[in-house]
Amino acid sequence: MGHGWEGAVLKLLRAKDFKFTVTGATQITEHYRRLTFTDGGLLAELPLHPTMWVRLWFDDNGKPHQRGYTIVDPDPEKGAFAIEFALHKGIASDWSQSVEPGESIQATVYGTGFEPLEPAPERLLIVGDAASLPAVNSLLDAFPETPATIWFETANDDELPYRATEHHDLRLVPRADDGEALVNRVRKDLPELAGNAAQVYFWIACEAKSSRALTAFARKELAIPKDRMHSMAYWRG
Repeated sequence: MGHGWEGAVLKLLRAKDFKFTVTGATQITEHYRRLTFTDGGLLAELPLHPTMWVRLWFDDNGKPHQRGYTIVDPDPEKGAFAIEFALHKGIASDWSQSVEPGESIQATVYGTGFEPLEPAPERLLIVGDAASLPAVNSLLDAFPETPATIWFETANDDELPYRATEHHDLRLVPRADDGEALVNRVRKDLPELAGNAAQVYFWIACEAKSSRALTAFARKELAIPKDRMHSMAYWRG
C-alpha cells in the first residue's frame, strides 16, 4: 500500500520511512494497550528527544490513513521501543487490538522535535489526557527533578500508567461539558502557578477545542511567551 498524496508530500520534505515489527502486546487497562516493536533502524539513525513521535500508516479500505504516536521507552542498543494506544472506535485502535507479533507496519518520521529549554524551567505545567499520556510521561522522564503540575482529563476509571513522582502534582479532571470542565479548572489554577511566566514551561496536548482555549488564555491573559509553551490538538471531539 502506498501512502497517497500525504506520503508524497512527506517524501518531498525528506521525511524518513521505516518498517516496525510487532514483538508483543500488553493490555494495560480495558481502554489502554501497549505494543512493543523492533525499530527498523530508526533509533540508530535519528537522535532521541523528549516527546519524540512517529506517523504510523494504516489501511482504510485500501486508502492510506496515518496517525501520530509517541515513542515509549526507546532502547537504542536493542533497536526497540513501545507505543501505547488509547482505545476507542477507529482504524488505529482496532489495528492495535488485532495485530499479532511478527506483523509489520510502515512508519514515517517528520515534524517531531523538541527545542532545548533555556533557561531550564523551574516548574512544568502540563495539560493532557489518555491520548497524550505517552508524551506527558516522556516529558516527565526528561525533567525528573523538576516540579510539575499535571491537569489530566479522564474519560473512565482506568488506572493508567502515569509516571508522576513526589515532584509532581497530578490533578485528575473528569471529562464533562465537552471539555469545559478541564478548561475551567486549568484557567482557575494556572494564574497562581504561572506567576513568573519566564520560569515555567506550559505544555498542552488534549482535544482541539480545549487546546485552543487554553493556548489563548495563556498568551493573552498570562503573557506566557511562545518559547515557554507548546500546544497541540491531539484529537477532535
